[in-house]
This record gives sequence, C-alpha cells and structure tokens, in this order.
Amino acid sequence: MNKNDYFITGLQTKNEKVILEIYKTIYPNVKRFVLQNSGQEPDAEDVFQKAILQIMARLQVQNIEIKSTFDGYLFTACKNLWRRELNKTKNVVTIDQPIEPDDDINDLAQSILEQERWEFFQEKLELISGNCKQILQRFFKKIPYKIIAKELDYNDENVVRQRVFKCKSKLTEMIKSDNRFNQLKTL
Repeated sequence: MNKNDYFITGLQTKNEKVILEIYKTIYPNVKRFVLQNSGQEPDAEDVFQKAILQIMARLQVQNIEIKSTFDGYLFTACKNLWRRELNKTKNVVTIDQPIEPDDDINDLAQSILEQERWEFFQEKLELISGNCKQILQRFFKKIPYKIIAKELDYNDENVVRQRVFKCKSKLTEMIKSDNRFNQLKTL
C-alpha cells in the first residue's frame, strides 16, 4: 500500500495510529505556514483539524483522487483554509454573541466546496498546453509581465499580455464546458 492509500484508509477507518502519524509528519509544515502568515499556534491547530475533518467528511461521500502526495494535498487544504480565515477576519465586525453550532457545519461545508472547486480548477489547468500552463502559473503568482517575458523568452510584455489573455480564455472555455462547472458554481 502506498503512502497516499495508507493515509486515506487510515482516515476512512479513523485509525488513531495513522491520524497521529499524519499529525507528526504534516502538522509542523502547516504550523510554520500559519505562523509565517499572521497566525498563532492555536490557529494552526484549528486549521489542521478542520482540514482533517474536511477530508474525512469528503471520504464518507466520495473517493478522493490525489494526483500528488497526501502531504501536499493536506497542506494545500490547510493553506486554502487559512487564507479563507484571513479573508474572513478582514471583513468581520466583533459582536458579543455566541457562535451557533450551525455556523461550524456551514463553514465545513463551504470549505469542502472551496476545496472541490480548487481541485477542479487545478485539473483543468493541467489539461492546457505546456506553454499556457507556464504562463498562467506565473500570472497567478502575480509575477510581473516583464519578468515572465524574460523567463519564457518572449520579445516583450505585450506578447505576454496577449498570451495570458488567450490562455485564460482557453482555460475558461474548458472549465465552463465541463458539466461539473454548473454543479460547483451553484452550490
């Protein structure tokens, strides 16, 4: 059994030994990421726990196909959850009311949906041409056009702008033509 299957089976069966191993091997990286991005250790613990619960909840309803490593998959889920938390706290006004249990359920459902959308997007990004993938990956990392032109040996920034537009259009078309798009969009 490979490592991915080992961890997934462990989560499905709620095997404490496997879950402890997941914590020991992956949590330190998540903690480091959260601490480096305006968080505290309790935040890292919460994010990690939510990500584990999210994966366990998804495994109850469907199989998860992990194209990389389980470590990378869980770490990405944690990063997405932490970024979501940071965005939420920017827009929150503090009130003196208790948090309702339904809020946690809705939050978990929302984070699962966001993870599915992210995976869907990544799947489509993998299907476009190598050149488009290189350009869009740099574009999504907010690398300036000038640097992209230099790295990918284009004549100037305008050529890169045109390529980004064409590649984004292709990616958008691929996403919208998939039946899953409407399901993920409307949930």
